[in-house]
Amino acid sequence: MATPASSSQEAPVPEAEIDEAPAASSEPQSPEAEARRQADIRDRRLVRRLRAGDQRAFDELVRLYQHRIFGLTLRMLGNRQEAEDVAQEVFITLHRAIGQYRGEGRFYTWLYRIATNTCKNRIKYLRGRNFHRSVPVEETPEAHDPGHDGPSVPLQARIAGPEAMTEGARLQAAIQQELAQLDPEHRLLIILRDIQGLSYQEILNITGLQEGTLKSRLHRARVALKERLAPYLS
Repeated sequence: MATPASSSQEAPVPEAEIDEAPAASSEPQSPEAEARRQADIRDRRLVRRLRAGDQRAFDELVRLYQHRIFGLTLRMLGNRQEAEDVAQEVFITLHRAIGQYRGEGRFYTWLYRIATNTCKNRIKYLRGRNFHRSVPVEETPEAHDPGHDGPSVPLQARIAGPEAMTEGARLQAAIQQELAQLDPEHRLLIILRDIQGLSYQEILNITGLQEGTLKSRLHRARVALKERLAPYLS
């Protein structure tokens, strides 16, 4: 990865969230739950190696999460160059701050918290310069990378019903264009839940919101996006 362009604001290093450890259970687990548990074990091993100075562990963490993080930054910023720069900044912050990750929570939610904070800071910086250039998301497959629990339900189905699926690339481009006009907090929740398919608990760990606040904001965000997309669906 190339060295990222410097920004005027450095993202604050988030504190590690407290979450349950991925302990084995005597109860039968679904394949998805077992896959998550194994991923948590893998991540913790990589983190221990990285904290011990193993550069190969850092490279492996980048390989595992770079598409997911880039998908988030691209959707949040709507510009490929800015998204690439911010994604690189996220991993630089990860490398620098790994000693502050105490391991109480799942690694990927800690990484996502770094990414969301970095995106928010960059959006503030760019707003001060009246900058925004959107990129067609259909040309960027990384933006569709599945979340931690696998592929999410297509956003078109959440916004306007199954008939909207026939619009394909046209609606995807409209979604990205109108998504960029939402408040960043609303934009973030739609990306995490409806595009990347994260669970409510994962989003609570990433954002620090209360469950009622999360659900009410997500509802308002969906309504706002649906209203903005109405002209494309008429």
